[in-house]
Amino acid sequence: MSRLERLNERYRTHHAGEKQRFVFGGDERGALFAEAVGGPGKRVLDVGCRTGMLTQYYADGNDVVGVDVDREALAQAAERLGIETLWADAEEGLPFDDDAFDVVVAGEVLEHLADPAAAVANVRRVLRPGGRVVGSVPNAFRLKSRLAYARGKYPVDWDPTHLQLFTPAALRALLADFDDVDIRFAVGRLVPLHPRLMANVQIFAARRPKRASDTTSA
Repeated sequence: MSRLERLNERYRTHHAGEKQRFVFGGDERGALFAEAVGGPGKRVLDVGCRTGMLTQYYADGNDVVGVDVDREALAQAAERLGIETLWADAEEGLPFDDDAFDVVVAGEVLEHLADPAAAVANVRRVLRPGGRVVGSVPNAFRLKSRLAYARGKYPVDWDPTHLQLFTPAALRALLADFDDVDIRFAVGRLVPLHPRLMANVQIFAARRPKRASDTTSA
């Protein structure tokens, strides 16, 4: 069995029985993603699109390709949204030409990867110079999680498929080859009181640097 087939089986089993019709904080995250994607008229790669529950917020008017390791989820995304889908593993490589996309979205993906740096490098390659990567990861060190860690426990909402914990500094380090890195804290009733401690999600956006020749000719 190949690595991709093993991942497909793992996530198919992990999500068995779920209706896949709800994403926590989906409206807020979807709106922030759509704002960062811009459009219409963008060619967008959605890495880890699953059933398209976040993709739907920025699919209209854009040319979207969804990638995931879960074939069943991809089939649902294609059926629901009519987007092109591809079964692939972002850590192993993305089967697209260099500079192929205006935007790459990676919503709640990086925390699942053994080698997120490899995936980010693959994303950078397929982004056109000046293109944007947009995504989110859990705010693993919010107050609720810190209290659980202090008691020697996992947070109550811990996902066993999560392999990484990201601080804002770790996210910035992961995106070191990008420009204009922006990280926001979002999702949660008490976020305005203390974003870093109360938010459930970190939303990030960054831009692939333009080539020197592009800058010179601009």
